[in-house]
Amino acid sequence: MAEPKTKYDRQLRIWGEQGQAALEKASICLLNCGPTGSETLKNLVLGGVGSITVIDGSKVELGDLGNNFMVDESSIGQSKAKCVCASLQELNDAVKAKFIEEYPEALIETNPSFFSQFTLVIATQLVEDSMIKLDRICREANVMLIFARSYGLTGFVRISLKEHAVIESKPDHFLDDLRLNNPWPELRGFAETIDLNVSDPVVHKHTPYVVILVKMAEQWTQSHDGKLPSTREEKKEFKDLLKSKMIAVDEDNYKEAIEASFKVFASRGISSNLQQIIDDSRADVDSSSSNFWVMVASLKEFIANEGGGEAPLEGSIPDMTSSTEHYVNLQKIYQAKAEADFLVIEQRVRNILKKIGRDPDSISKANIRSFCKNARKLTVCRYRLLEEEFNSPIQPELQKYLTDEDYR
Repeated sequence: MAEPKTKYDRQLRIWGEQGQAALEKASICLLNCGPTGSETLKNLVLGGVGSITVIDGSKVELGDLGNNFMVDESSIGQSKAKCVCASLQELNDAVKAKFIEEYPEALIETNPSFFSQFTLVIATQLVEDSMIKLDRICREANVMLIFARSYGLTGFVRISLKEHAVIESKPDHFLDDLRLNNPWPELRGFAETIDLNVSDPVVHKHTPYVVILVKMAEQWTQSHDGKLPSTREEKKEFKDLLKSKMIAVDEDNYKEAIEASFKVFASRGISSNLQQIIDDSRADVDSSSSNFWVMVASLKEFIANEGGGEAPLEGSIPDMTSSTEHYVNLQKIYQAKAEADFLVIEQRVRNILKKIGRDPDSISKANIRSFCKNARKLTVCRYRLLEEEFNSPIQPELQKYLTDEDYR
């Protein structure tokens, strides 16, 4: 019997279970519920955000009916925050919704600590002075902040927070983690059991390209002082060597090997971006460090020790021309290596947590496993103060265009 689909099944396929869990735990505060703010909050409510608080001190006017789907004729003269909040609640009754009839500018001035209770503050249509003050308030409280302002058909969106660490960054293009340029003993040992010179044409054309490249790279390094192809001429020579091993024109596995040969040419070790992250001063953790930086600290130790300069293996392999037996065995080898790396990282995380005086089990296995799987793709975003941006040389010109209603 098939498992029942969840309410958010389609979006789970986009940002996964952890992304959805984060969304459902989030508490969102919206400042000013005009068309920009209402539309933004609508999308979050439909996505299943945990709770929303709408703050606006104005009343619904006739002009609001033409640009805000959350109000209608019966709303005229009523609290805009109340009407918008009620309409948003109808879109998803699982979301906790409340409103406050107050002008955001007044709240920023008189009760700055109010904003510390939220996961995210979305501030729309604020004047510059209030934006700068709110930016400082939210940074002090480590609350994520998004500014949005629309001017007819133009506007801007600005994210502001001290730091945002992304584990599941999902880059558009990223080299899969096959380690063909640096195979570990089990993968190399498996490749050694397979004869590329087998006479059976069926067996020959179903040897997976991973094995072909591991064996041919090994053969190459033996005659090139242990070095892999690096120059343009050497890479061409390596591809020609692969072609020479073909015994028929329809051997898709060898064609795949030639197309994937660039994976052998890739540099060993970690990327400069990941090196920068593990070298960050925040990787020297203490009791106040976030879970992300605790895991980065364990990753740094792993790379320097068990990893031998490499991040933990992701553990998945792509589809390829192969016999079922070879493919299944390859899957097991990659999965076993990824699991072994995960267990080492997990133990290091537990040890670090204990060392800094925190509960060794305070970071879940699921979070550590996700971290290991995405370790090569970690991203840390940092943002300058909004005040610094407003005072930059480009700002006067930008402000001119944003405030000029006739500019197109």
